[in-house]
Amino acid sequence: MHLSRASVLLLLLWGWLCLSPGPPVLAQEAPAPAGAPKILEFDRKLCPYCQASERVILAVKDRYPGQFEVDKFYIDEAEALFRRYKVAIVPTQVFLNAAGHEVGRHEGIFTQEALTQKLRQLKFIRD
Repeated sequence: MHLSRASVLLLLLWGWLCLSPGPPVLAQEAPAPAGAPKILEFDRKLCPYCQASERVILAVKDRYPGQFEVDKFYIDEAEALFRRYKVAIVPTQVFLNAAGHEVGRHEGIFTQEALTQKLRQLKFIRD
């Protein structure tokens, strides 16, 4: 079977499209800072560890209302953000200051006491 140059080029283009990771991560929108520090929680929907992590974060957030925000992202819905923040393990928490710059990260589950200590250290909360 003999393929023309156009056929070969089309096959190469098709292969490249199938195997490419998609548009560059820099072209994706990042969450906009809202004037308050923020925790980005990266999870999988059915992960029991992720669900436990969420409960801890929300309990601390309820104890310190209005002092920081929490945004939750799932790998199957926000793959570009997972790549942008180089998240390899779930749950992962990325801490952004009020200007939207990363100032810390943690992989795994916090206890409420450890998360509170981390948020004090980062000046996300005040008593």
